[in-house]
Amino acid sequence: MSETNKALARRWFEEVWNRKNAATIDEMFHPNGQSKGLPDPDSVIHGPENFKQVHRNFLSSFPDLHVSLEELVAEGELVAEGDWVAVRWVATMTHLGEGLGYAPTGKALSMNGSSFTRFQQGQIMEGWNQMDFTRLRLQLQNKA
Repeated sequence: MSETNKALARRWFEEVWNRKNAATIDEMFHPNGQSKGLPDPDSVIHGPENFKQVHRNFLSSFPDLHVSLEELVAEGELVAEGDWVAVRWVATMTHLGEGLGYAPTGKALSMNGSSFTRFQQGQIMEGWNQMDFTRLRLQLQNKA
């Protein structure tokens, strides 16, 4: 199970973020799935349609967004078999659009983050995300 879920996590980041394929969200994000901590720490996204809106906002701000996966660990590698995968990632991007409410700065930016995702029957049921979005916003406001 752990290798299968790691492959699903890799596919999610590659298809959804690097290839910008919104159709993959419909396929892989369960209708009752939740994503927490994106873009703000207290944000909760319910279902694929709401996730696609956040996805559109990010990509309209950062059309060249690319997520590099630094490390993946599946729950089964640490304890008994499970449905969770932990991913440490780095996103690189150029601020070229207004999708997040800031005038384009043309700045090249990077953001470190981690995601903890629970898969069930090949779909995301729950995701917990942590990233330094506050620092990113400060950079967009020329305060960092």
